[in-house]
Amino acid sequence: MQRFRQMRCLQKFAAVHSSVHNHFNQERHLYTRCNFKLKRAAALAEWRQLGSA
Repeated sequence: MQRFRQMRCLQKFAAVHSSVHNHFNQERHLYTRCNFKLKRAAALAEWRQLGSA
């Protein structure tokens, strides 16, 4: 909380950060490199589609 002057700003950041982190967190240690890259590319494509809408 050191860099946030207001609790509201911290809460906004945490809400956005958690949704982005949940979208891209693929638990890499559970997948082979090939499968990880495919899932990561799919997540990035979906994220770009949501951003352009």
